[in-house]
Amino acid sequence: MTSILRPLSYRYAWLYDTVTAISSVPVGGPQRLRQLLIEPLTLPRSAAVLDLCCGGGVTTAVLCQRFDNVMGLDAAATAIERAKALTPQASYVVAQAEAMPFEAEHFDLVHISVALHEMTPEQRQQILQEAWRVLRPAGTLAILDLHRPHNPLFWPAIALFIELFETETAWQLVQSDLIGQLRSIGFDPIEEKLYSGGSLQALWARKPSDR
Repeated sequence: MTSILRPLSYRYAWLYDTVTAISSVPVGGPQRLRQLLIEPLTLPRSAAVLDLCCGGGVTTAVLCQRFDNVMGLDAAATAIERAKALTPQASYVVAQAEAMPFEAEHFDLVHISVALHEMTPEQRQQILQEAWRVLRPAGTLAILDLHRPHNPLFWPAIALFIELFETETAWQLVQSDLIGQLRSIGFDPIEEKLYSGGSLQALWARKPSDR
């Protein structure tokens, strides 16, 4: 079920940018939000990086500042065209995240920023399995997305955000055990950091080197 303002936020870039700016204030603004997953990484510039569900390439641009070999993937051809215009130094492919057109063990880092909450539980499982497949041994899956707040003061804000801009899949992610899901696939260890009263989670999940 589509929320009230979701179609408008995709039609008008200014509305989408405004929502991002407001929602990212607790972590230091949009630029800080896009750096959260990247800052702790110790990968070399030569690492092979996949920006999964890259959208218009805003986060892809940030990844390209850190790495020389960045690939962006999105199912929407129009989004990929915007990404190419914004960040031409990356490579791009139009494809479904549930069935990536890459060989196994191809990437050192798979980066997913605020995208899993748009997927059904079945899609989310397929995407995580695919991330596991395309990661090299000792590779990292980095995820930033919504989370169940541990501070009750943040519940009204996240509930309003989901009702206005998201669908029922966002609620499904908030109610899920994403860390448990990753562990069941085989990722270990998994590091978690929570922001904004627990309403935003950052995860770094390692594919063991002996797999």
